[in-house]
Amino acid sequence: MEEMRNIEMVDGDQGRMCINMEWGAFGDNGCLDDFRTDYDHAVDDLSLNVGKQRYEKMISGMYLGEIVRNILIDMTKRGFLFRGQISETLKTRGIFETKFLSQIESDRLALLQVRTILQHLGLDSTCDDSIIVKEVCGAVSRRGAQLCGAGVAAVVDKIRENRGLDHLNITVGVDGTLYKLHPHFSRIMKQTVKDLAPRCCVTFLLSEDGSGKGAALITAVACRLREEAKSKK
Repeated sequence: MEEMRNIEMVDGDQGRMCINMEWGAFGDNGCLDDFRTDYDHAVDDLSLNVGKQRYEKMISGMYLGEIVRNILIDMTKRGFLFRGQISETLKTRGIFETKFLSQIESDRLALLQVRTILQHLGLDSTCDDSIIVKEVCGAVSRRGAQLCGAGVAAVVDKIRENRGLDHLNITVGVDGTLYKLHPHFSRIMKQTVKDLAPRCCVTFLLSEDGSGKGAALITAVACRLREEAKSKK
């Protein structure tokens, strides 16, 4: 919820408005180009909406596995992985699902189990390959969590500034399997928010089907306001 006086795109300064950030499109104007890698470009180029939703493509569970796959292909070409042999499996888009990142990064998983996952994907790996793949998965998910945390930190600190507060207590609802199931994503994201927005105390609340409930809530409020307006007439 934002004060109308702080919303530049809408006339008027009375009351508040519910803002849909649509922050997945952040960076479409090129402002994230310094942070995007060749692997990000590769994922974007083969996506259904090339050049759009660039921020989402760096932090979303829908894309992290594909980023990893492109890194593994590059490292294999350089001779660092899989004896330099790129399998047909590794060439398959979407084969490296984000759930595999969560499994591979589990602290309870031994390298032998990592190797088993890779073999299940048709990747004939050694223990050294397993170590490298685990490091790649960790780097990609850590970057995603930090970028996501940076976005949250920017929003909550802007809310604090707009309200003229020295300190802000706020709750952030979160939805998605990456946040719920990945062994480290939520922790890294929360720490990033804490580091970048030290004057905000952010409580994260797991929200099931957050998008659907949010839309239902807004609709309910709109209907109530319409009925109230009718009764006044």
